[in-house]
Amino acid sequence: MNLDFKKTSIKHPTISGDGLMQSHLLHVFFDIETGADYPDGDEWFIADFLFPYDMKIPDSIIGADYFTTIPIENNKNFWHHREMVRYKYGKTKKLSEALEFLETKYKELHSLVEPLEKDIK
Repeated sequence: MNLDFKKTSIKHPTISGDGLMQSHLLHVFFDIETGADYPDGDEWFIADFLFPYDMKIPDSIIGADYFTTIPIENNKNFWHHREMVRYKYGKTKKLSEALEFLETKYKELHSLVEPLEKDIK
């Protein structure tokens, strides 16, 4: 919240819980359960950046580096990007670095989808 994120009203298709946004275009959700059964699973979380619109996006931003599809009802797809974020190394907390990474990644991905805003119905 200190990074100018607000709670979103968008629901993620596979992650329960609330997400955050800085704009209505891109929403970020946190998956803290995947990988929790690994020995260092409590040192990581997954940030899922969701572009919650079923639309065609340019080929230049499709792929593992940027956006892949996530299926929703009625044979539609949203677009999302997942990142594993390490916020702790053993007993050393690196939360400030994790937050800086999240904000930087959010701005990078947002800049890619911002030109698509005019096509959202």
